[in-house]
Amino acid sequence: MAATLHAEPETRPARSDEARGERKPETRPDAKADGKSGGDKLSVTDHEATIAGKALKYRATAGTYQLKDEAGKAKADLFFVAYEKTPAGDSADALAKRPITFVFNGGPGAAAVWLHLGTAGPKRVKLTQLGEAPAPPYGVVDNDFTWLDATDLVFIDPVGTGYSRAAPGEDPKQFYGVENDLKWVAEFIRLYATRNGRWPSPKFLAGESYGTTRAAGLSEHLLERQGIALNGVILISAVLNFQTISFSEGNDLPFVLFLPTYTSIAHYHKKLPQDLQADKPRALKEAEQFALNEYTAALAKGASLPADEKAELAKKLARLTGLPADIVRKANLRVDADLFRKTLLVDDEKVIGRYDGRLMGFDPEPLGRWPDHDPSFNQFLAAYSGAFNDYVRRGLKYESDVQYDVLSGRVQPWDFGRAGHGYLNVADDLERAMRLSPHTKLMVCSGVYDLATPYFGAGWTVRHMKLNPELRKNVTETFYPGGHMLYHEAGSLKQLHEDVARFIAGATK
Repeated sequence: MAATLHAEPETRPARSDEARGERKPETRPDAKADGKSGGDKLSVTDHEATIAGKALKYRATAGTYQLKDEAGKAKADLFFVAYEKTPAGDSADALAKRPITFVFNGGPGAAAVWLHLGTAGPKRVKLTQLGEAPAPPYGVVDNDFTWLDATDLVFIDPVGTGYSRAAPGEDPKQFYGVENDLKWVAEFIRLYATRNGRWPSPKFLAGESYGTTRAAGLSEHLLERQGIALNGVILISAVLNFQTISFSEGNDLPFVLFLPTYTSIAHYHKKLPQDLQADKPRALKEAEQFALNEYTAALAKGASLPADEKAELAKKLARLTGLPADIVRKANLRVDADLFRKTLLVDDEKVIGRYDGRLMGFDPEPLGRWPDHDPSFNQFLAAYSGAFNDYVRRGLKYESDVQYDVLSGRVQPWDFGRAGHGYLNVADDLERAMRLSPHTKLMVCSGVYDLATPYFGAGWTVRHMKLNPELRKNVTETFYPGGHMLYHEAGSLKQLHEDVARFIAGATK
């Protein structure tokens, strides 16, 4: 896919009471005050918060580890924020037994701030009741649904995102690709586990969007290169096989897999016929069955599809998408996500969001060029950036003059690699890791309004992984009434926390 895949979260300013219980930040003596490369730079603070009515004590570490090659040469300074729930007595043994989850976002080029301040961390960005960004200035609030009650957390910003940068004299391009990204993120995970005594801890990965691609690749890389077996992998808004999302000539698969999401969004905007509008589960079931059967067979016929069948198919697609049959017919029965976004609400001169099809924005040229904005993303970029830049300084006591890149273009062009294999597909990495380490559990979380990584595509990929019946018992699929950043929806934020806590508990028995 050409566009970034990252997720989008929410924001608010750090409150003065979040410093409650902090101790004086610790900074390693080899750190440079300007935040540039020069060794590890860490700020460690203690916190106490009231989460869901209960007191939660935790230690936060924000800073950089300097990554080196085997010869000891500095390669990059990688920024992270770690949270450890303070165990009874603060004993090393108690800490070592706690699950730990390494978390990252996607893009490529997205910092981990989206999952950090959107759903998993002890603070989250402040959004409106409808899950939209408020007016600036932005900030954070206590997150009643932090994952910290179930697992310690380490949020990782890969090189080129957040504050993470290549070391002086090192070509940043060496980090900007599938294979090298896996190599250096895995090296950070190994280094963190070693320095913090976390080798005995149950270990999990959690990624969103391209972060799910990274997590799948890491599951095998960590096992075979670093000797680290995972208890579980959590995929949010997953894309493991890029054929499922790549609208391109000769690839009909995405048209099939996006259809149920079109139906879900059309239902939200009340564009379906009355019988489907009255029963959403029925509408989605009809769309899924039609997509895998009649629609797939029709697209396979190509130019040999008779005109009368094509006309009938256009009517059925119009029924399931809320689009005019004439538009569907002129698109040769192949409606891509951009055409759907542009056309669904054209009579209202509105365009819908790619990351969340429920969100709408004004389309200045409803019969002209594609809109230059995404109403489900642009409003969140400043919110997350503003909230984090305040929180990292006032809440986590980390100072740097380096720009914190929430979503960076510096990592482009990304080397998707694996030449000769067509579309990037890391599902085979994950299935191999699950075969070699059969205790590894998998959780796949999808939002039904996501037009970036549709839920039906994630399910299709999982169903095509070569797992025996016993290993399939290790797979959990969950669905939420949200978009790509499914946790922006208040009910989904709560449900995701419950599902993740249950998953981690089950994977650590």
